[in-house]
Amino acid sequence: MVAINVIDRKGQKRVIKAAGGSLMEALRDNDLDVEAICGGCCSCCTCHVFIAPTWAAKLPPCTADEKDLLEGSSFNRPGESRLSCQIRMSDALDGLEVTVAPPD
Repeated sequence: MVAINVIDRKGQKRVIKAAGGSLMEALRDNDLDVEAICGGCCSCCTCHVFIAPTWAAKLPPCTADEKDLLEGSSFNRPGESRLSCQIRMSDALDGLEVTVAPPD
């Protein structure tokens, strides 16, 4: 199990656990206001999160599709914005710190 430190849209801090899958699935399954309308197909921006700067370099880079979607978001923060559906959970991400982005 991997621990994920999450700040929700109300500013509340929570620690959730993930056994695998995507970050989006962990957030959605823990009722953290992640709509995930496309179900993780990287075709919307409803699972947008901000990755803490100390963790950003530990993630694989954004794909071109992910970058395009994030650039269209009103809340894009280059270097911090990611689509949680594109982040696969692994032991290397134990302690990951994310903030759920406001809805577009």
